[in-house]
Amino acid sequence: MDNKKSYKLTVLPGDGIGPEVMNASLEVLNVIGNSYNINFELSTGLVGGCSIDESGTPVTDEVLDLCRQADAVLLGAVGGPKWDTLPQDQKPEKGLLKLRESLGLYSNLRPAIIYPALADASALKRDVVLGSDIMVVRELTGGIYFGEPRGQNVNEAWNTLRYTRNEVERIAITAFELAKNRKGHVTSVHKANVLESSQFWREVVENVHDQYPDITLDEMYVDNAAMQLVRDPKQFDVIVTQNLFGDILSDI
Repeated sequence: MDNKKSYKLTVLPGDGIGPEVMNASLEVLNVIGNSYNINFELSTGLVGGCSIDESGTPVTDEVLDLCRQADAVLLGAVGGPKWDTLPQDQKPEKGLLKLRESLGLYSNLRPAIIYPALADASALKRDVVLGSDIMVVRELTGGIYFGEPRGQNVNEAWNTLRYTRNEVERIAITAFELAKNRKGHVTSVHKANVLESSQFWREVVENVHDQYPDITLDEMYVDNAAMQLVRDPKQFDVIVTQNLFGDILSDI
């Protein structure tokens, strides 16, 4: 009797280095499957620039359906100089945003762990980074990347930064739940000194914190958070922040 577990995966190699990374990842996946008696059913699709070249759109409805039917989606990379001159709403990155929106992928977990053997590879001093273990929880389907209205003309351009209560509550819950199994410390990063949306963010996160009395919550302006990540990264455990801020901070 075959007791092998089976999972459906949609594989989206994408552009640039994506196919190379994906090939290596699938080799690792094959080893995992053989070692733990798991069968991976793979379906492959196009996203990003290669999808534009093939079908004229960054991601097709057929590929989105493949992703909805899968247990997991593996994505390589999207974009490249070839497509840089396309209109903003037709660029390869729109395929990635459409995937996030269509699949409800609102929580982006970005861990940063410094292992002793790699501490000297950091641009920061060894004693500054050694022992760092940070989880950045980035809200992924709201904020300025998805806000409407947006657009541009010859004389101006505009974007809208908007968050609903539900969008902030669910990402805050994700952060606090993660903190329960870590050091029990959440830092909410915002720009409440100048942005109404950040004032709202701060208020909602504080309200959610009432449900987690055993978790420590503090807050930090995003510009200070960027400095503190370089100056003293070990002070952080879980960082929860909006889409744009998380995109930038998690790349530091």
